[in-house]
Amino acid sequence: MIEKIWGKKRILEVYLNVAETGKGIFGMEKASQTYFGKPAKDLSQSQAAAIAAALPNPKKYSVKPMSPYVSARTKKIVQQMNFLRPDRDIQAIISGQ
Repeated sequence: MIEKIWGKKRILEVYLNVAETGKGIFGMEKASQTYFGKPAKDLSQSQAAAIAAALPNPKKYSVKPMSPYVSARTKKIVQQMNFLRPDRDIQAIISGQ
């Protein structure tokens, strides 16, 4: 139902701004600052993937120090990112079009 109002891009944006990404850490920007000391826009592919890898249960799966689950899942997420990168639609999102 919410997709009819916002669309997928807006839903993802809102989710990433409010999702708990660690104990008492909410949103990707706060996670980026907390874990890597830099703005989310400056994260490396691997750093962004590590935060995403913890999202199933950020109180259980740690980004810093990196839990074994997050480490393994980060590698898989980076592989998926690399696989999808050449896609035209993905390129449009990356370039901000």
